[in-house]
Amino acid sequence: MKKPKICAVITDNNIAAVKEVEPLVECFEVRIDLIGNSWQEVAKKLNKPWIACNRTIQEGGNWQQSEARRKEELLKAIQLGADMVDIELETKNLERVVSLIKKEAKCILSFHELEKTPSLGKLKEIVKAQLAADADICKVVTTAQKSEDNLTILKLITEFPRIRIVAFAMGPLGLPSRILCPLVGGNFSYAAIKKGRESAPGQLTVSELKMLYEMVAE
Repeated sequence: MKKPKICAVITDNNIAAVKEVEPLVECFEVRIDLIGNSWQEVAKKLNKPWIACNRTIQEGGNWQQSEARRKEELLKAIQLGADMVDIELETKNLERVVSLIKKEAKCILSFHELEKTPSLGKLKEIVKAQLAADADICKVVTTAQKSEDNLTILKLITEFPRIRIVAFAMGPLGLPSRILCPLVGGNFSYAAIKKGRESAPGQLTVSELKMLYEMVAE
């Protein structure tokens, strides 16, 4: 079994906390919409690969300015060294945005369902749409309303064994899917740098996730 990869989500400008977890993770996600104007200073201090993300309110984020400015910030992140850019599948003029991103970085195309977990068939269609839009990594995030939703979202990963995919369900009931995502073939799992700074409901901390994976390895 491959070593499970952890992506630590940066939601503020606490550089000391970031540096503390840096040896424990494979990459970072820089949440431009949550960090605010100081996000560039944070990004410049990272020594691991990082994902630029500027999430809209409609998809569970906090970006409240114009869509044009949102995209500008993401493209600016590439110039600062972002290895990957996360852009939503529902983004307007998606084809042009993806082409601009892929000139210098990898593109994560993401889908978020904030209320439920759709059927496996529906989720597979979403992944196919992401691939058709030239995603380097497909990201599908749902919300667990029942324990069986974990099985649905994890099954999605096994349906696409030859692509890079991240899939899990948010919320307390979706916790198993967060842990198991990289264990069943997902590219990595997201984790908070510390308690109280989670970027989404049900997110474990880096130290918690690392401890669980070390237990599995034993």
